[in-house]
Amino acid sequence: MHKYSIVAGLLKGARQLPSPNFTSRPPQCPIELLVIHNISLPAGEFGGGYVQKFFQNHLDCSVHPTFVQLKALQVSAHLLITREGEVIQFVNFNNRAWHAGVSSYKSRDNCNDFSIGIELEGTDDCKFTAQQYQELAEVSVLLQQQYVQINWHSTVGHSDIAPGRKTDPGRCFDWQKYRRMWSACSQVING
Repeated sequence: MHKYSIVAGLLKGARQLPSPNFTSRPPQCPIELLVIHNISLPAGEFGGGYVQKFFQNHLDCSVHPTFVQLKALQVSAHLLITREGEVIQFVNFNNRAWHAGVSSYKSRDNCNDFSIGIELEGTDDCKFTAQQYQELAEVSVLLQQQYVQINWHSTVGHSDIAPGRKTDPGRCFDWQKYRRMWSACSQVING
């Protein structure tokens, strides 16, 4: 039996921490893009729960000097995968999370409209954990099953849709490892 399933846009098996930072997707706008990000709060520090608070608009910006710049921001992703491999869902996949910002994919602007955003707890210049790759690969296969226009070729980094503005998931994200694990998970899940 698999750890996760998708029911009505919710990833069953993931911890649910609903974010208020979402809107409905535009009508007749299929989900066809998967965007991989990285995030850490404060930069380069992991495990403090600040990302979760940030996505839920509960971040106390007085806790760390760098948080002041986040005070007016309202951001979310569909999922966060922590360093330990915990998967947390903030926004229903069928809704529009606020993860991509000013972005373009194949001459189409506003990637939030037609994408799913997954944040990995990390930075551009540190390796991601084996647990993160494993969970990301398994979730990717399920997303591909549920949203048939998502596949390996429609999976990009934030830097690909916002070049010059964003650099994540960064040079330490191993795309080939991710692809191998996606393929392996697909064989197991699809039999």
